[in-house]
Amino acid sequence: MENHKELLREVFGESSDSEDLDPQNPIPSWEQIKEINGLWLCRGFLSPQHQSSLVSALLNEGWFNEDSHNQAMRFGDLPAWAIELSSSIREAVFLEDHVSEPINSVTSNGGTKPCILPSNLLWREPLFDQLIVNLYHPGEGICAHVDLMRFEDGIGIVSLESSCVMHFTRVEEGGSDIVEHRENHPLTTKVPVLLTPGSLVIMSREARYLWKHEINRKPGLQMWEGQELMQDRRISITLRKLCQVD
Repeated sequence: MENHKELLREVFGESSDSEDLDPQNPIPSWEQIKEINGLWLCRGFLSPQHQSSLVSALLNEGWFNEDSHNQAMRFGDLPAWAIELSSSIREAVFLEDHVSEPINSVTSNGGTKPCILPSNLLWREPLFDQLIVNLYHPGEGICAHVDLMRFEDGIGIVSLESSCVMHFTRVEEGGSDIVEHRENHPLTTKVPVLLTPGSLVIMSREARYLWKHEINRKPGLQMWEGQELMQDRRISITLRKLCQVD
């Protein structure tokens, strides 16, 4: 752990010496969703204490004081807590890609270990400059979609308060100009991913451009390992980077 602290301080400065690196808080564990190139899940990204603090910070913004308000967007200068969250995402990705196992380490099948985010995305400045916070009540979700092309590659989604299953489906042939660039992978109908409170999803490459994602929280449709998930209020934080205009 001390070596991790020293490396993070060298790369990110003294601000990285935070409670995130406390020995009581293990380094987050990443899972590659193997069916989808560029899709990664970090279940332990935020501790329960960090989740509580983050929920308090975003609710204190006053965006959801009225029942009719369930979404907030910000562009450019993000709130301090969102900037800190972006830094935590960068550090967690860096730790996994460059510390836990070197990025060029050889896997059991003789290939190289895939990275969560390519270096040109991980080190862009800022990492994110657009924020969407969605507040979902039980039964509310989001339709299948690919994020708008006005945003760059590399998107982060943080889940808070209630677990849910997000489903990924491939963009249909002819449904988007970018389909012709995809690799020749076998078609998969739906890929379910369980998002627990405090988890982080990173979408890049094919996951960002060639797969739609959706959350259907209607009764009876939120199933995981044969059990229906209890639906409470859920908050999602999506962080993206606007494309540069020439």
